[in-house]
Amino acid sequence: MAVWIQAQQLQGDALHQMQSLYGQHFPIEVRHYLSQWIEGQLWDAIDLENPQEEIKAKRLLDSLIQELQKKAEHQVGEDGFLLKIKLGHYASQLKSTYDRCPLELVRCIKHILYTEQRLVREATNSSSPVGGLMDSMSQKYHQINQAFEELRILTQDTENDLRKLQHNQEYFIIQYQESLRIQAQLSSLATLPPADRQLREPSLLSKRATVEAWLTREANTLQKYRLGLAEKHQKTLALLRKQQTVILDDELIQWKRRQQLAGNGGPPEGGLDILQSWCEKLAETIWQNRQQIRRAEHLRQQLPIPGPIEELLTELNSTITDIISALVTSTFIIEKQPPQVLKTQTKFAATVRLLVGGKLNVHMNPPQVKATIISEQQAKALLKNENTRNDSSGEILNNNCVMEYHQTTGTLSAHFRNMSLKRIRRSDRRGAESVTEEKFTILFESQFSVGGNELVFQVKTLSLPVVVIVHGSQDNNATATVLWDNAFAEPGRVPFIVPDKVLWPQLCEALNMKYKAEVQSNRGLSEENLVFLAQKAFSSSSVNPEDYRNMTMTWSQFNRESLPGRNFTFWQWFDGVMELTKKHLKPHWNDGAILGFVNKQQAQDMLMSKPNGTFLLRFSDSEIGGITIAWVAENPNKAGERMVWNLMPYTTKDFSIRSLADRISDLNHLLFLYPDRPKDEVFSKYYTPPLSKAVDGYVKPQIKQVVPEFATPNPDPAANPTYMDHAASPAVNQPHAYGLYPPIGDPMLDADGDFDLDDTMDVARHVEELLRRPMEGQWSGQQS
Repeated sequence: MAVWIQAQQLQGDALHQMQSLYGQHFPIEVRHYLSQWIEGQLWDAIDLENPQEEIKAKRLLDSLIQELQKKAEHQVGEDGFLLKIKLGHYASQLKSTYDRCPLELVRCIKHILYTEQRLVREATNSSSPVGGLMDSMSQKYHQINQAFEELRILTQDTENDLRKLQHNQEYFIIQYQESLRIQAQLSSLATLPPADRQLREPSLLSKRATVEAWLTREANTLQKYRLGLAEKHQKTLALLRKQQTVILDDELIQWKRRQQLAGNGGPPEGGLDILQSWCEKLAETIWQNRQQIRRAEHLRQQLPIPGPIEELLTELNSTITDIISALVTSTFIIEKQPPQVLKTQTKFAATVRLLVGGKLNVHMNPPQVKATIISEQQAKALLKNENTRNDSSGEILNNNCVMEYHQTTGTLSAHFRNMSLKRIRRSDRRGAESVTEEKFTILFESQFSVGGNELVFQVKTLSLPVVVIVHGSQDNNATATVLWDNAFAEPGRVPFIVPDKVLWPQLCEALNMKYKAEVQSNRGLSEENLVFLAQKAFSSSSVNPEDYRNMTMTWSQFNRESLPGRNFTFWQWFDGVMELTKKHLKPHWNDGAILGFVNKQQAQDMLMSKPNGTFLLRFSDSEIGGITIAWVAENPNKAGERMVWNLMPYTTKDFSIRSLADRISDLNHLLFLYPDRPKDEVFSKYYTPPLSKAVDGYVKPQIKQVVPEFATPNPDPAANPTYMDHAASPAVNQPHAYGLYPPIGDPMLDADGDFDLDDTMDVARHVEELLRRPMEGQWSGQQS
């Protein structure tokens, strides 16, 4: 169902939020009459941060205006006449507004569509499979909105009380002036004759006594009013603090945590629109109460009445200033984090945003933001408010940016688009720590004032930790540092302390999240896969998942110490598997064709109960980023005995020559993918199509792999003039040959009876060249 149809069914606060999206910048009538066209455009395909996308945005603006004009022309009748005029006016208005900045139109419509979809999703959560979660979120949102309503009522109540106090005080001052006038008249009686004085004095004394009695009573009343107002403000500020804690310490911190996990491949952290709307409501309410407290202080100064009110107002003013300071400094956030593995001399981007910038009119004098890279120690000193003398740990080019206000979305942000880390200064490392374990952070800082320079704020925020590398070969280990930090950092930590060891299930969750993100697959790591990883990590043979529940893995085990008998770490092996799968095996992993996380003995046990020709694919234990084929077949040395064969592992280098599916197709002795699926049923859709016939008399040769021990002779070589060389990825275990091949030593076998793929591929290319030459001579002779 179209979003607009569902949006029109919204009710209550959701409907109000939806209506507030529209205005002169984009009339709701345009959304209504062009709903189908608007929802059919690829707004998300336009990168708002790329100025070159302005051409696409301009086309969309022109198309929008044309659609409006068409709609206007088709209106008939009396009602249609009025609508025709209105739509024509909107077309002119939109052209005038966005003709010079079409990307702003795209930004506006993306914001509208995103918000509508969110509101509709929240309204229909009961029918969603995640309804329980949505119900919980809706309940939380309801509580927050309910608190805002209570704050609104309290603020309106104190506003009414303040006006009443002001009115009463003004009347008090008038009466006080009247008492002074009576006193002046009494003083002037001294100049009158005694008879006149005696005649007028009693009346004036009576009036003075009455007025002074009233003033005394009214002064007490005013004092009570002032105290009552101050107590109400205390209640409001207590609720404001509580609401601000929920939004900043719960909701915003959770958003930041989601952002951190997104760095490990977790789900996107989500937009900031709801958080910004809450922060803006906080800012508005805080500012209203601050102005009320200042007006109450002004009234007190205008008419000082002895009592505790002076101290109370001073305390209130201090409290409200603390609250607004906490709000402003906490809502200066990094919307788009810089890359956490940061290579020197490489362009990178980041975006910072002030969630209350619009409400506090900060954009009226746009502040400048500066980015600096600092070390872990400098970050610790910064958070302790120690004087760091503006130290940095490197030089960033293009590190200054002015914040821009986007009217359509109400966001104030600074987009650093072309930063580059020119150089880095490293600190002395601890013990066995390598350069790829050293953490830095990007410090963003700015200064601005609010309320006509009444308050000046210096704001700072730190990026997630970054690891600086100077060469691509360091990326693997740097990513390990980032993964561990993102996964196991605790809220409110001292920069950038993380546990040295974690429970195995915690690490499994992080590895699964990373694997699914890197491979871009919904098929994550199964319990069996995780058991295999546990066996590898802990050198264990147990297949029971419960045996690993309470085991811990240290950082050293993860990526500092090599696995037993290997020259690589656990993480390096796992990362190699991810890279290989991401680059070459993704469709096969998604299809479930790759078991992958199976050791050689497990593969043998699984295959020996299956018919000959059954095979499976598993990741190599001995090589980073390798995958091998294991299959069951007859033992050529013992009739009636079967054995499991293993090909030497394929790597990225091999798959850049010939794909996995084509290699499996080449090997005719591979019949069934474990447990019993015909291999063509699984892999045929990935086979490279057959070569076309000769063009201009030339026949193109191709490379095909064979395993010599299992090769089948070609009965009619002439029937295949493009017969290609045997680029073998051979069998291991037993270097025996049978059938076509005599049992002699094979020059392509190494000392362990394994083929060297690189050597055989070199021979293959040489043979290919030899095959090509006579053909070329033959064809060229015919042509001449």
